[in-house]
Amino acid sequence: MMNTLQNQTATPESVWALIHAIGKKQEETDRIVQETALQMKETDRQMKETDRRMKETDLQMKETDRRMKELQKTVDNTGKQVSSLQKTVGAWANNHGSFAEEYFYNSFENGKQNFFGEYFDDIQKNLSSCWQGVKDEYDIVLYNHVSVALVEVKYKAHENDIPNVLRKAETYRILFPNYKNFKIYLGLASLAFYPELEQKCINEGIAVIKQVGDSVIIYDKHLKVF
Repeated sequence: MMNTLQNQTATPESVWALIHAIGKKQEETDRIVQETALQMKETDRQMKETDRRMKETDLQMKETDRRMKELQKTVDNTGKQVSSLQKTVGAWANNHGSFAEEYFYNSFENGKQNFFGEYFDDIQKNLSSCWQGVKDEYDIVLYNHVSVALVEVKYKAHENDIPNVLRKAETYRILFPNYKNFKIYLGLASLAFYPELEQKCINEGIAVIKQVGDSVIIYDKHLKVF
């Protein structure tokens, strides 16, 4: 049995339907092309905006880097100035400390060597020693055959200096055992005293040694034997 192909005959209606369908398809294609073009334009705009922002960020980073370098220079210069100031202040403090030591040493050497009714016939300054981990120095040391007086000298003394003064008696006996059985007196000499500091010295049994006018005054009525 033979199959026979039958061709459909085109009609005006089918032709117009085909043309309409093709037109619709073309419109859809045009719409997609236009949307794609708009998306590409938007993408291009966004890329340009991103590039602009990256350039701005780069400029900001460069500006930040420049400011950081300037700040570092300022910090370095400030550090140098602080270091120089510290050296100046340190030298100033050392000079004043040396002046105070020399002033009180000369006063003692010129005869003001009486403590608690005792006379000290020998004097030494800037005595230091170290033994078995114990190290200390003594600004002024006065001696006689039974007693030792240890004087700590400050340009401007403070209450915080008291514990260091009290420690001197203990370290001296360790570092200089020949004097371990001697009576030890302690004194704090300063060109400037204030009431609280004087009272603290009195309470601890430390002699108050200070400058009053052109004279050196030694207040030792409360002096203790250490």
